[in-house]
Amino acid sequence: MANLHDVRRTLSAEGILICFNGPFTHSIIEELGKAVKKYLETEEVQKSALMDVFSVYIEATQNVSNYANRGGWREEERQKMNSGIVVIGRQGERYVVQSGNPVRVADGEALGRRLDHLISLDKIGLKALYKEQMHTRVEPGSSGAGLGLIDLARKSREPLEYSLVPDADGLLFFSLKVTV
Repeated sequence: MANLHDVRRTLSAEGILICFNGPFTHSIIEELGKAVKKYLETEEVQKSALMDVFSVYIEATQNVSNYANRGGWREEERQKMNSGIVVIGRQGERYVVQSGNPVRVADGEALGRRLDHLISLDKIGLKALYKEQMHTRVEPGSSGAGLGLIDLARKSREPLEYSLVPDADGLLFFSLKVTV
């Protein structure tokens, strides 16, 4: 096991305020959300920035949880799929929310194409896509209206960053970075 003093020093040096690695349950997402909000309030972060960081955190963690709860997983697979990581840090005057979780290769490739499209759009294009998506019929069995990633791209002060890294189980590890 790692020396916690070294881990703490590394986290501090990287500007990491909160980090969670493990299974994402509704109660964990909720409790971490309360901790994030409380921390930002004690830092006297502007209300608009606080709400943006909080909403990005919620969307990112719900994406991990929603992906794990999709159908078609055997129980042992779902346990692994529900295990993710979320990190909230500060870089200068900006906050960074990063999340990561395993995904199937086909899903990761589709996600990459969707993110590449979002990254190519400016703020006006993102707003138009958001409005268009709001009027799109939600498919039965889908986890939402498809607004989550668009909303993250709209809130981000820099283009979204992502990576898809193959892992030993034939899956991809998806990481997403949002700067608020």
